Amino acid sequence: MNFQKTHRNYLIPFRSLCVLLIIVACKKEKIIIKDALWYKQPATNWMKEALPIGNGYMGAMFFGGVEEEHIQFNEESLWTGGKGEWEAYDGGNRENAYKYLPEIRRLLNKGKFNEADELANKELTGIIKADKGNSIWEGFGAYQTFGDVFVKTNHKNKAQDYHRELNISDAVGTVSYQVEDVNYKRIFFASYPHRAIVFQFTNDDASGTDYVIKQETPHKNSTIHFIDNQLILKGELENNGMRFESRLLINSDGNDVSFVNGELSIKSAKTVTLYLTASTNYKNEYPTYKGRDYKALNRRTISGIRAKTFDEILEEHKKDYKNLYDRVTFKLSETDTIEAPTDHRLKEYANGKKDLSLEALYFQYGRYLMISSSRRGTMPANLQGKWNNKTNPPWASDYHANINIQMIYWPTEVTNLAECHNPLIDYIDKLRAPGNKTAKDFFNAKGWIVNTMNNPFGYTAPGWAFPWGFFPGGAAWYSRHVWEHYEFNQDKNFLKQKGYPIMKDAALFWLDYLITDPDGHLVSSPSYSPEHGGISTGAYMDIQIVWDLFSNCIAACDALGTDNDFKERLIVARSQLLPLKIGKWGQLQEWKEDRDSPDNKHRHVSHLYALYPGNQINTTNTPKLSEAAKVSLNARGDDGTGWSIAWKINFWARLKDGNHAYELLNRAMRITDTGAENTMGGGGVYSNLLSTHPPFQLDGNMGATAGMAEMLLQSHSEVIQILPALPEKWKNGTVEGLKARGNIEVDMQWKDKKLMRVGLLSKESRRCNIKYGGILKEVKLLENEKVWFDNNLNAF
Repeated sequence: MNFQKTHRNYLIPFRSLCVLLIIVACKKEKIIIKDALWYKQPATNWMKEALPIGNGYMGAMFFGGVEEEHIQFNEESLWTGGKGEWEAYDGGNRENAYKYLPEIRRLLNKGKFNEADELANKELTGIIKADKGNSIWEGFGAYQTFGDVFVKTNHKNKAQDYHRELNISDAVGTVSYQVEDVNYKRIFFASYPHRAIVFQFTNDDASGTDYVIKQETPHKNSTIHFIDNQLILKGELENNGMRFESRLLINSDGNDVSFVNGELSIKSAKTVTLYLTASTNYKNEYPTYKGRDYKALNRRTISGIRAKTFDEILEEHKKDYKNLYDRVTFKLSETDTIEAPTDHRLKEYANGKKDLSLEALYFQYGRYLMISSSRRGTMPANLQGKWNNKTNPPWASDYHANINIQMIYWPTEVTNLAECHNPLIDYIDKLRAPGNKTAKDFFNAKGWIVNTMNNPFGYTAPGWAFPWGFFPGGAAWYSRHVWEHYEFNQDKNFLKQKGYPIMKDAALFWLDYLITDPDGHLVSSPSYSPEHGGISTGAYMDIQIVWDLFSNCIAACDALGTDNDFKERLIVARSQLLPLKIGKWGQLQEWKEDRDSPDNKHRHVSHLYALYPGNQINTTNTPKLSEAAKVSLNARGDDGTGWSIAWKINFWARLKDGNHAYELLNRAMRITDTGAENTMGGGGVYSNLLSTHPPFQLDGNMGATAGMAEMLLQSHSEVIQILPALPEKWKNGTVEGLKARGNIEVDMQWKDKKLMRVGLLSKESRRCNIKYGGILKEVKLLENEKVWFDNNLNAF
């Protein structure tokens, strides 16, 4: 048996769509535009309105202006900072900083927290060249915009029937409109197979239309030339000398092509197609981080494009993208059919109008953004994925390792995008060498670490101010992603060759860094709960992450049948970790010291790591700790930044409270006009569905997608739990292709909040435990044979 696919795409000329709408309206029926964002006007604001496309290597935002199309674009490795900017750069490390550890610990043991914090801020902070303010950190650097492409037309009259769309079912953007009797259409997509972003402009004017194309960059040391039908922009960053080049190949049926004063003019064209590729000399190899032959790469890319037609490239793009996207479908039945543009739907949703199909779209939008920003062979997504229009973006648009990058990758495995997880895991592996030096310099420890802020040049040291900058637990948290990748895919070769070595190296650090407190427990001292609360002799996030890391390393040793002596060492150390504690007002303690305030509304809820993404706390085995976690969550409240709200969706899903999780999802999807930068205000979304921090961060989108999946399926406790946190609002629905640990695909259908059937497809023969409501059964699955179960979990 199989569920009927529910997601279809119809690319209809806008005038035909208008006629169709009239016909349908006469029949008193409605149309659903599925898996697409669409609008009746161009974008005027990059962050709130422009629409993102990407292929992992590059990202772009298109505006859809009528008189002039504006396309801002990025190349993933274009960064300031590093040794090229500052000769003394050494990943932020302070040689022999560890010599101050004994004194800091002595002060903490005597209760002199202020003195300990002052000394730690002086001697354990990482080093940068200068903090210039406004997110300008010399030496550390920032992710850069590459530039902009502008395509101008000479329309003499006002456009009619305007339609701007991003169809996430096939990752193709379109703009269409009419001027007088001439129809204009644009197509935008980012091809991963061809490493290029593609834009096509067409019109049906008998005489064609004139187009003027211009490319700009904010980077001053650059030149642009028109050679062999290509606009070639090349240069180097002013501060670190990173070399870059973009090539814009232009194909058209126009005539009288000229290039004057940086502008390319094409006369009387019916079709103009642009193929954009870009690269730099960055190479992720410690310690130099350069050496790629970027010019040769660009030449090969353009040569490959020339060998194909536009239609061939478009079809290859769709096939490649849909191979990932189509693995999961999600439909919430009995949804109100919505004809309104996305921005109108969001405003009505914020005012309380039911729109379950918008929630399903938001789920899939997270998957779209993941596929568009993280593919095999690319760098991982950063705070803003691959989309940034600034030279000094908030938080450098960096790799933030105290939750943000981890959250971006939470949905990869459960929503069946394991390949998109690989760029992060490969990047983690490359952090081991610089992280090794940081562990030695700051803590005289073996193993490797990475702290809060990380750039592509191996900055693994603590940040340059505390409390936000101190988080040596980053590597241990990253190690959970390595283990999750194994758990979901069961690839022992991966675990042996890459996964376990990463995890073991991270564990070695903690075996050296942990110390025994007066009560005989192993604690992390000094430590800070991420970004607030002051110095401690034991922030519980550290303890929970270490428990998680040791447990996963032990399981990896068992899976591989190796390293028994190390495994036994971890078992002993895990048993000596500071136990989780319930504090004086019933909360789960955030610090060893019982100093939590019920009035604390901070966006980080770090001491609940053990609830999610960890599994040390769960409603079945640790009910008292689960209740304490609930007390902490209620005290923290439901407000927060976009990613903070998204984390809380996952918390409440793990606590089996689907209605509370849904309330937070509703809050996460409320449209906002807030655009103030470097603030920590409330979350929500812009009209382009990007999550606010504010301003914009990808983690809010991805965390919400992961949370929605967690409401439908959980498998973290060696049991596949079906609909564990289904909210009242999701009365009927189907989902296909979600993935459980053990490499098992799961399809579900429910009606009136009751399971109708569930299908399990395992990639190998195995037994597993499955649970729905109060029913728990062990079932047998055969390799690549889907087995269906009813709501009593009986096979049929």
